[in-house]
Amino acid sequence: MTAFDDVLSANLEYASQFGGSGLTGRAGRGLAVVTCMDSRIDPLGLLGLKPGDAKILRNAGARVTDDVLRTLVLAVYLLGVERVLIMPHTDCGMAKVTDSQVHDLTFGKGVDTRSLDFQTVPDQGAALRHDLTRVRTSPFLPQGMPVGGAIYDVLTGRLVRVDL
Repeated sequence: MTAFDDVLSANLEYASQFGGSGLTGRAGRGLAVVTCMDSRIDPLGLLGLKPGDAKILRNAGARVTDDVLRTLVLAVYLLGVERVLIMPHTDCGMAKVTDSQVHDLTFGKGVDTRSLDFQTVPDQGAALRHDLTRVRTSPFLPQGMPVGGAIYDVLTGRLVRVDL
């Protein structure tokens, strides 16, 4: 028995009924979604999408990091993305801690993480507005490309739109 037997077994079942071989890898609906890695979020389902419709970028806190920006550039110029939705969520673990607290926690386990910026989110609205501005003003992305923000409520399943 290995730590991955359950997921490998589930994949065999999935592959036996797989019907996505005709997808191209382009964003069929021209959408990229930046959201959190929280397992309560089903980005395709909550937005009425299906596989192939959108590029989904996930990280802790739904932050627009340098790597997310790099990925958006690739998505726009190579993979058909024409609009971006930044979608953090309520009850996010990144809004419940500070970088210092995370460093202290890991240090207590013998791991020094001071070289990492965890980009915790003390004010979710401010962080979202910052990230919206970062994408909208990026010199690497098309000027005027639609960029929207919404906070997903993990208790109700609803989105609350947030704009500048």
